[in-house]
Amino acid sequence: MNRETLVNALLILGLLAAPFAADAMGEPFYVTLATRIAILALAATGLNIALGLGGLVSFGHAAFFGIGGYAAGILATHAFNAEPLLFGLPGTNQMVSIWLAAVAAAGMAALLIGLISLRTSGVYFIMITLAFAQMIYYFAISWPAYGGEDGLSIYVRNAFPGTNTMRPMSFFLIAAGLLLAGLAFFALLRNSRFGAALQAGRQNEIRLAAVGIAPFRIRLVAFVLSAMMTGVAGALFADLNRFVSPSMLSWHMSGELIVLIILGGVGRLAGPLAGAIVYVLFEFALGGVTEHWQLFLGLVLLCVVLFARGGVVGLLAGRARHG
Repeated sequence: MNRETLVNALLILGLLAAPFAADAMGEPFYVTLATRIAILALAATGLNIALGLGGLVSFGHAAFFGIGGYAAGILATHAFNAEPLLFGLPGTNQMVSIWLAAVAAAGMAALLIGLISLRTSGVYFIMITLAFAQMIYYFAISWPAYGGEDGLSIYVRNAFPGTNTMRPMSFFLIAAGLLLAGLAFFALLRNSRFGAALQAGRQNEIRLAAVGIAPFRIRLVAFVLSAMMTGVAGALFADLNRFVSPSMLSWHMSGELIVLIILGGVGRLAGPLAGAIVYVLFEFALGGVTEHWQLFLGLVLLCVVLFARGGVVGLLAGRARHG
């Protein structure tokens, strides 16, 4: 076991152990805090497929995060009100069905956006993904049927078979389970032939094309898979807060996900988790002291960029290889 693998294991075990300790001490707030970390880490792991493996700096992933959130909110609202959706389809309050809807909606949006944006690169790709995300953001604001700029409430947290999702510990275990599945998928993808081709395209797409592999197709598949995982995280985030708002679709959310990856380590397995831990703890520790807490987070981010380009995981792992 190399040093980075050990760091990854300790971060994961720490996330899993902390809520049990908090629950034993009768502190449900800290369980909810850990749930927020797990959900943001899952969303950033999705982006890490595109950014960390494919080198695609997407400023539009908030669109997929928000689409997942609205999938949860809309389906739950129609189930609560017993009103059919389009074409007479019923709503649902079952999390598994909602996740599938979030995956399908985010994946379809990513396919359409990717077909256009992936024909560009560099700053043009960044701006096009940002433009698409802002289009969806303004559409949500002007959609009065589902709250418009006021957002949409989820009156009762959606259901998972055999579990009381209103209990903070139960909902944490669901979020943590999906995060572990997301991390496992990322690891398998990175170590697969597809992952090798995706990383090769990031380094030199001409050489990749020379061996008969189309960089565009590889990147499009990665972009869609990335969006699907981020969409599931958005559905979880909506259930955590029991509220969906257009802010989930804003460019600020995309920026936060990129910050999480840079803080933790771009392309590293537990990088998004480490970044989410740092981000949420800074928000919790300093948010009640000053509304300018992000200034201090910015200073930490600056130090990471200048002195620890491997992020928190790279700093803890020293010169070890990605694990």
